[in-house]
Amino acid sequence: MLVPKRAAERITKGLRKYRSIMESAKARDVSEADTVTIVKDILNDVFGFDKYSEVTGEFEIRGTYCDLAIRIDGKVQRLIEVKAIDLDLKESHKKQIVGYGAQQGIEWIILTNGINWRVYQLLFQKPIKTELVFEINLLEMNPKKEDDLEMLYLLTRESVAKRTLKAYKERQEAVNRYVIAGLLVHDDDVVKAIRRELKRLSNVSVELDELRVLLREEVIKRDALEGEKAKSTERKISRAANKKLRKRKKKTSQSTAPAKSGSSS
Repeated sequence: MLVPKRAAERITKGLRKYRSIMESAKARDVSEADTVTIVKDILNDVFGFDKYSEVTGEFEIRGTYCDLAIRIDGKVQRLIEVKAIDLDLKESHKKQIVGYGAQQGIEWIILTNGINWRVYQLLFQKPIKTELVFEINLLEMNPKKEDDLEMLYLLTRESVAKRTLKAYKERQEAVNRYVIAGLLVHDDDVVKAIRRELKRLSNVSVELDELRVLLREEVIKRDALEGEKAKSTERKISRAANKKLRKRKKKTSQSTAPAKSGSSS
């Protein structure tokens, strides 16, 4: 992920400034209202949002107001729930803002106490689900490290315009331990490729089912093959395999079809 130079410089300078501010506020155990003020300043000075025109605490949802909303070109892009800076974030804290997001069709929500930032994606299913996309601690982040800088960039004004957060989430879904584990066990082409390599290395033939059992029971951690994410991945791999099989059959039928004879005059 390429982080623009201007954004990188702003993040680095801003974090340097707010590190002492956050540490002091935490030591003084400031209130939630004071934490909201700090968060607005961080959004402005670190992440590049205009706190006067793009960050608002006046976004009304069914007669109540969320702590903060980020609105760009008239459209709300993020909802933010803020807790007091010395309060540990809990899953229950996001319940209210999830409801706000569900009612308004807003995909991305953020839970923060100023130091810790959790970014969630709302999945508009029945029922509504949320997935934690990432979590960072601003006091622990070092923007001189490429990985840290890239994570910080996901929270910036620039990333909204480039839809970088969505691309990051899509990559998470495509490259993770559930997908790798699922491919190793459920994709015939992958298992066959492993069998071929074993044959090449040791000149020993292994049955596909025997190899799958070995992968499942001795190589891959059980939690990567169990639970809803693992089942969802298995279904995805199965659909891809069926699509690949249909393409192969179509190609085979086309290659074996008799050529049409030309008409005689």
